[in-house]
Amino acid sequence: MITQAMILAAGLGKRLRPLTDTTPKPLIAVGGKTLLDHALDQAAKAGVTHCVINTYHLAEQIHHHLKSRTQPHITFSDEAELLETGGGIAKALPHFHSKPFFVLNADIWWQDGGVFQQLSNRWDSEKMDALLLLVPLKRAIGYTGPGDYFLHPNGRARYRKNEPTAPYIFSGIRIVHPQLFAGQTVRPFSIIPLFHQAEQQDRLYGLIHEGPWGDIGTAASLEGVRKYVTPHVSVY
Repeated sequence: MITQAMILAAGLGKRLRPLTDTTPKPLIAVGGKTLLDHALDQAAKAGVTHCVINTYHLAEQIHHHLKSRTQPHITFSDEAELLETGGGIAKALPHFHSKPFFVLNADIWWQDGGVFQQLSNRWDSEKMDALLLLVPLKRAIGYTGPGDYFLHPNGRARYRKNEPTAPYIFSGIRIVHPQLFAGQTVRPFSIIPLFHQAEQQDRLYGLIHEGPWGDIGTAASLEGVRKYVTPHVSVY
């Protein structure tokens, strides 16, 4: 079982302004719980004992919110400049001691159903650099985009590229191996090109999420997820 994780919580949340001018997106509440607490609760329940959280925008609010939390143990990776998804992870790599770890975006909601356990059970360091949790389009709350990935029968994930649509969305939840970042320096960069690199080397895999999922990227998507969660609060 993988017992370490990172939550990406440094983003500016530009598309949710003015709400995110005063509240960091990870501290937005859905169903009476912040997105950050939702992620941490699910991780702790699954046996994650250590979580690194990167911060930048309104970092002091995130620090204050988590000051009394004991499970999982939290280490902050504060950024002097916004390092994006790839750079933020690269900066935090020493905390993971060359072992694979979960990475979660802090602006998503999902009905858990054992996601961490399923990913951990599927993980194979011998053949994977990254394992992505993928959401079927029909289970994505309020999503209207073209999708991101195809999934081969052998479990390998293939990016949509120039194809008009793909059946699965990248959920923002994944396991990565530190070797995915070999040769990278700490600087602002996206993790997506590293996924493409892993795909070219047949080391990018996917696992299908069987429950509902929503990305809190815009005011409309936040409203859609809140409307879904309120009558289904028992699954939250």
